[in-house]
Amino acid sequence: TLDNPTISDQEYDKYLRELFDLEYQYPELRREDSPTQRAGGKILDGFEKVTHKIPMLSLSNVFNESEIINFDERIKKEGVNPNYVCELKIDGLSVSLQYEKGKLVKAATRGDGTIGEDITNNVKTIKTVPLTLNKEIDIEVRGEIYMSKDVFNKINENRKQEGKELLQNPRNAAAGSIRQLDSKVAASRKLECWIYHLPNPEDYGIKTHMEALEFMKDLGLRVNPNNKLVNSISELLEFIEFQTENRDNLPYEIDGIVIKLNNLQEQKKLGYTAKYPKWATAYKFPAKQVLTKLIDIIFILHFFKKKFR
Repeated sequence: TLDNPTISDQEYDKYLRELFDLEYQYPELRREDSPTQRAGGKILDGFEKVTHKIPMLSLSNVFNESEIINFDERIKKEGVNPNYVCELKIDGLSVSLQYEKGKLVKAATRGDGTIGEDITNNVKTIKTVPLTLNKEIDIEVRGEIYMSKDVFNKINENRKQEGKELLQNPRNAAAGSIRQLDSKVAASRKLECWIYHLPNPEDYGIKTHMEALEFMKDLGLRVNPNNKLVNSISELLEFIEFQTENRDNLPYEIDGIVIKLNNLQEQKKLGYTAKYPKWATAYKFPAKQVLTKLIDIIFILHFFKKKFR
């Protein structure tokens, strides 16, 4: 789950096979959170609706350095001396995970922010989502489901050979995969997930967003190692510049940087608009530009004049 295996893939497969055999022999001992239950195989008629206890709000966007500075100045005008947590904005789809006594019981899409869809069966096929946490705790966490660049390219290679329409991009591919009614299809897409938000951190005695990230990581949830706490606007801009230059070296797509005020009391002080938290924003990368070579120009005007004269 945390990308830090202690045994080889071959050993893992051997133990998993042994577990399959034991559960077949003693079905009464099979647990709901067993690794064997990730394989998928359920075909659903549709997705049930899920009401989020705490709304899943989207973020406001900024597009250049001056808008980032304006965001920082607005926060300072509220009497806050801010430090920020900078996070990579993963290009995927948002998910809410609910655990009861440390076991995954429900996963849901953002939907309209208030009502989402129950995608629990498909999320259970994602190996980077733990079925059991390190503590028997009741908790909701939120994150981003995505498809890696390598998996996306391999799927498109296979689809090309089969004469099928190619997937447009990793984000759409991930969204389409997680909403498959047949969980075998979702399992075959090898999706992954990063966790980035704890909706009710105060309930666990947490005082900063960075503490919340560490808390979730300690529970066994997969938190992105590129998150960084910055203490000034200059550090923030340096982080954005570095990640902008480095984004093509990542194994997954990002489309920006999320900037969050670290102190939770200061977050509460700033509050929310009808749609967005005032204490966070997302810097969106400019659209990618590439050079292309003009190979030829074909003049067809004479042909049309002759044909329709």
